[in-house]
Amino acid sequence: MRLLRLLSLFLLLCAAPWLAAQPLMETLRGERPVRLQSLGIQSAISGGMAETRVRMVFFNPNGRALEGHLQFPLADGQQVTGFALDIDGAMRPAVPVEKSRGRQIIEMEERRGVDPALLEQTQGNQFKLRVYPIPAQGTRTVELTYAEPLQRAGDGWMYRLPLAYADGVKDFVLNMDVQGASGAPRFSGMADAPAFMGKGGGWQARIDRPVVQQVTVQIPAAQRVQAYVERFGSDTYFIAEVPVNAQRTPRPLARSVGLLWDASGSGTHRAIDDELALLDRYFRALGNGDVKLVLLRDRPEAAQTFRIRDGNWDALRKVLQSVKYDGASALADWQPESGVQEYLLVSDGLLNYGARRFPVLGAGQRLYAVTSSAGADTVRLAALAERSGGALVSLIPGQPVDAAANVLLADGPRIEQLRADGAAAVLADTGAMEQGLLRIAGKLTRATAQVNLMLARQGKAVPVAVQIDSNAASHPLAAWLWASYQLRALEADHEANRGAIRRLGSQFGMPTRETSLLVLERLEDYVRHDVTPPPAMQAAFDKLRAQQTRTTAQRRDKQLESVVRQFEQKIAWWENAPQKKRQQWQQEEAVQRSQEFRRDGAAPKAARQQLEMRLQEDVGAPAAAPASSFAAPPPPPAPAPMAPARPSAITGTAMQAEPGAAPRDDGRGAAPSIGIALKKWSADAPYIARMKAASPDAVYAIYLDEKPSWENSSAFYIDVADILLQKGKRELALRVLSNLAEMDLENRQVLRVLGYRLLQAGAPQLAIPVFEQVKQLADEEPQSFRDLGLAYAAAGKRQEAIEQLYEVVLRPWDGRFAEVELIALAEMNAVIATAPAGSKLDTSHIDRRLLRNLPLDMRAVLTWDADNSDMDLWVVDPDGEKCYYGNRDTMLGGRLSRDFTGGYGPEEFSLRRAKPGVYRVYANYFGDRQQLVTGATTLQLKLTTGFGTGRAKDEMVTLRLKNGGSTVLVGEFEVK
Repeated sequence: MRLLRLLSLFLLLCAAPWLAAQPLMETLRGERPVRLQSLGIQSAISGGMAETRVRMVFFNPNGRALEGHLQFPLADGQQVTGFALDIDGAMRPAVPVEKSRGRQIIEMEERRGVDPALLEQTQGNQFKLRVYPIPAQGTRTVELTYAEPLQRAGDGWMYRLPLAYADGVKDFVLNMDVQGASGAPRFSGMADAPAFMGKGGGWQARIDRPVVQQVTVQIPAAQRVQAYVERFGSDTYFIAEVPVNAQRTPRPLARSVGLLWDASGSGTHRAIDDELALLDRYFRALGNGDVKLVLLRDRPEAAQTFRIRDGNWDALRKVLQSVKYDGASALADWQPESGVQEYLLVSDGLLNYGARRFPVLGAGQRLYAVTSSAGADTVRLAALAERSGGALVSLIPGQPVDAAANVLLADGPRIEQLRADGAAAVLADTGAMEQGLLRIAGKLTRATAQVNLMLARQGKAVPVAVQIDSNAASHPLAAWLWASYQLRALEADHEANRGAIRRLGSQFGMPTRETSLLVLERLEDYVRHDVTPPPAMQAAFDKLRAQQTRTTAQRRDKQLESVVRQFEQKIAWWENAPQKKRQQWQQEEAVQRSQEFRRDGAAPKAARQQLEMRLQEDVGAPAAAPASSFAAPPPPPAPAPMAPARPSAITGTAMQAEPGAAPRDDGRGAAPSIGIALKKWSADAPYIARMKAASPDAVYAIYLDEKPSWENSSAFYIDVADILLQKGKRELALRVLSNLAEMDLENRQVLRVLGYRLLQAGAPQLAIPVFEQVKQLADEEPQSFRDLGLAYAAAGKRQEAIEQLYEVVLRPWDGRFAEVELIALAEMNAVIATAPAGSKLDTSHIDRRLLRNLPLDMRAVLTWDADNSDMDLWVVDPDGEKCYYGNRDTMLGGRLSRDFTGGYGPEEFSLRRAKPGVYRVYANYFGDRQQLVTGATTLQLKLTTGFGTGRAKDEMVTLRLKNGGSTVLVGEFEVK
């Protein structure tokens, strides 16, 4: 008997807190939103850099504990440098951990009911903070620290602190400390602002009343080369700020331009009017030329060519103004054309679909990347542009486009040579040169060093020499700045540099695409997960860890032997399914057929032989000679020994398919006729009837009209894609479906649903990169490997499918995934056995005891998208017996896999021999114990006839269940 699951909820606290006011999302099931109760901010400015520490206290007004999620973007150049959570009344700093392990650990700790927290970077400069629990009627304190290089404003620095998210917070305090200024800083645009007071060689100010929108501080700066150093680990890092002549000169513009316009769903968050204003300046400067426009969504649209005459680009502007932003961001799925001299990429830089490697431009082709989005992936965009000699063009919403146009239309100083004597790993930030400043960072190898640059300006070479001394003023962000420059360089090709990015994030404690920041509650938690704790806990950690040993290889050996034993039991079931009831219906079938033979006269010889062969195989008795003897029940068979794996299937180091167009099934004669009838599940959302009643050509327009009301609902995109597929609009259906990749970035549950639906739509090539991303996010879950393996198999990539499915077999998994190995093993053997004749599949690395195909008349597999949830697969056979978790083996030989109570499934129903009649398949929502605010759970049921044979046929259906206790009839097998 299973225990009742307790339900907890997910809560999105707020979005974009640094940049704009956003209402707290109302929870489902009637809970009130967690609110920001107090806010304390400490800003420390030194030279041209600032570090801001934000301490937030959240209050949960509900009667039970909740998990909190805080999602926010940072501006270009900002980088999280620290994170802490209150534990036992003190702030405990986070430590870096590999990204996938961080998420794995926090979810394991949540299931244990302890207090973890995780800060991770999703895509671009987007971040997600997870805190558990926020106690009922209680508070939780979170502290975030981020650093940024300041922008020049005239002869000084400008520091901006957006505070719209603090509107309504009564308990507010802001302390500011400024060092290295050449004069007194001052607040700008704020009534009754306090004055900065000199203290300890610097300047300080305090604001203890709520401030709406933004705090802006102008800081006088010295107009000379300034160098700082910082000792970090075993290295001494330096930064140098070098004033340069920022004068720019108009550059010759290309006459053939490629315009790559990001038309994906996230484009709705861009400042489109500002982008069009920038293009207007560009085309007026161009005068005459040709533009090839490519709209980038889930796949690139066909190029459109426009001619610009005397700066007139009205036709192109009209097209851009009419763009409907929809679909995922496949920014790398396009090919450069040799006739195009210059490309403009207008995008937020988020790449979440399709190919991951950005095309390389030809010699002489430049790329300028234009972005106007908060949280845009400016690191990726800048790297892509700068490697071709272009530049990142950043538009600040609501401000004139003059500065951005100056970057796009004119050439400024650029570095042609960079050498160092006494320093290594020297990196330069050219992005600030338009403001009259060049920043250089590196590592000192001697007490003094000289960095030599050659700047090209207006066709002339200008040498610059910078002296660095290890005794220079100390700066707390010197090492961080070097690390941020190094990260930017590596991000130009993220896939090739994942290991280096991971090491960099771990060394400097920065969240990156490969590392996250983690806080655990107890010392034992750090030891159990082998995570290096904060320095204050290090000694105790080393002592406790010394008492433990890790035996990963032994665990894999034990795992393999355990799977072999389980597989032997399954083979025994397959060969010796319950006989008594099966013999009864076989006898009834024999009587019925013999009566038909007598009624129709002599039965055809072939029919009699087939029936006799099947009876002989089914019950183990000698074939009956006369038809009249069919009514006599044969004696029960003796238990058969386990059959070895077929030796004929093994050739050298490869398992090959048997000769013939279709592989042999399990050896019996004619297969039964089995049909699948799906009980079409339909949502009851208000938009459904409107779309179903519309003509095929009108559905997409209705979808765009409804989308603003449902853009955060994954169910909406699934429903619309279903309707478009039914009406024959496949390409539009796939585009709508791809929006799932744009929603909650790097949410593996949503991505799994997307992958499943792509498979159901017959698009496995699109599903493969989705499941590859899921595996990167969650390689501790067997479903990640199984899903990818099945996608490979559907795409005809059998060897790749075998590798992924066998990994499920070999790895030791968490106990909540019991017997998933057997399900993957059945699928792996079916992939091998049904390979076309002549296929060369390497199975030499697979334990021979596991190479055995077990064909089935029928198979049903249930999966779902919600973790910590319990869904059940039920099958009712023609005799009325229900196969479910309480009755896993039926009298007719049906078998149900172990019950999955902890999330995702799969649950599998298997039947080797199917008695004639109707088998009804149900999905039951038993319950969940999630700490999240979720809507309905998405389930997928795959029904298969002739599994493991060349005549296999699949039908898939997707449905949603919202509440525990819900049961839905999904489909039927009818055996004739």
